[in-house]
Amino acid sequence: MVSGEQAAGTDRAVGLWGAVAIGVGGMVGGGIFAVLGEAMALSHGATPVAFLVGGVIALVTAVAYAKLSVAYPSRGGTVAFIDAAFGNNLLSGSVNLMLWLSYLVTIALYATAFASYAGTFFGSGRGVLLEHALISLAIVLPTVINLVSASLVSRSETAVVALKIALLAIVIVFSASHVDASRLAPAHWGSMLSIVSAGMIIFVAYEGFELIANSAEDIRNPARNLPRAFLIAVVSVIALYVLIAMIAVGTVPEAQVLAVRDYVLAVAAEPALGRAGFVLVALAAVLATLSAINATLYGNARLGYVLARDGVLPSRFDAERHGLPMTGVLATALLSLFLANAIDLTDIAIIGSASFLLVFALVNAAAWRLAPQIHGVRALHGLGVLLCAMALAVLIGHTWRSNPAGVAVFAGFIVVAVLFEFVYGRSVRGHFLQRRYH
Repeated sequence: MVSGEQAAGTDRAVGLWGAVAIGVGGMVGGGIFAVLGEAMALSHGATPVAFLVGGVIALVTAVAYAKLSVAYPSRGGTVAFIDAAFGNNLLSGSVNLMLWLSYLVTIALYATAFASYAGTFFGSGRGVLLEHALISLAIVLPTVINLVSASLVSRSETAVVALKIALLAIVIVFSASHVDASRLAPAHWGSMLSIVSAGMIIFVAYEGFELIANSAEDIRNPARNLPRAFLIAVVSVIALYVLIAMIAVGTVPEAQVLAVRDYVLAVAAEPALGRAGFVLVALAAVLATLSAINATLYGNARLGYVLARDGVLPSRFDAERHGLPMTGVLATALLSLFLANAIDLTDIAIIGSASFLLVFALVNAAAWRLAPQIHGVRALHGLGVLLCAMALAVLIGHTWRSNPAGVAVFAGFIVVAVLFEFVYGRSVRGHFLQRRYH
């Protein structure tokens, strides 16, 4: 284990606000554009509460990530934490592979959101063929960018993050006076179970703060800046999401939500900003989702590289050309294309949220187990395990009643991860029990 004080070096390039930007940029990607309508359709006037519920779980988990990142700074991030706590075994290998699969689902979610918002520029006559063409374009274009110029990913990301935050801020400021507060009253809320379920369905919108952990080796004064960066990023995004949810609920009539839920945020901008507001938000969503796919492709290809280096994925995934993990980029793109075109938006959101809740439960468990080494609070990390587990149970229960196919697909992801790790771990690595981290 390397302490934050020992790791602090003068050559580190990322300060506190750079780390915060990584977390905020990771969270405020395509998720909020994709899942806001789903949350409104389920929790109605209580949509801000649903985002708050999801945010609390993200915040508790962020504390675990902060403690683990200071103690185990590594570009492997989540992978390194799980291995440090549980060693090289069937559990850790399966969860690490599940994380890689979860990012594929995230890319599929962003691609579907891109298609929904980009499709609004083609009028009401757009069909299924156009939808699938747009979904595919959203993945193919960033793949080409990743293969041609990896540096373009990082150079473009900062500008797009700033743009989408600015546009969301404009919508909030100008729409505040148009909010019908009565629509937020408890009389218009769904049941408590539906509110919590909505909070879990949209939990994938909070995915991304964990990317700060992958940059831990590059952050100055990590013992001080990492915990602050995690907390500032998550709290800021919770506030942003709650405000956006209040604007959407207060400006979009409930009867209209189901008809426009795939691009509800653009509709929410119309009362204050007219058609120009709709177009601005739609353009912001298109840029944000493309940017998010771009960054996630980049990150997941490198996660595949780390997993291949550690023996979780085949060695072809650690092959590089011109500094790029080509196999990882292409495999990520092809599998994401399949998922995005084969599964509908609701199922993708549910699978993505469930996958990250499962992974985050294990990260909280890792923090609980390593509490003495990371100077953690066992009760808080135990609460994180409990919250993630309960949230996952609520999400699975709700989905089973309304959409059993979504549960079946999620179960399939788990089975694939476990079986692959079991077969590959035994046949190639020949063991599960050796620990790589101490």
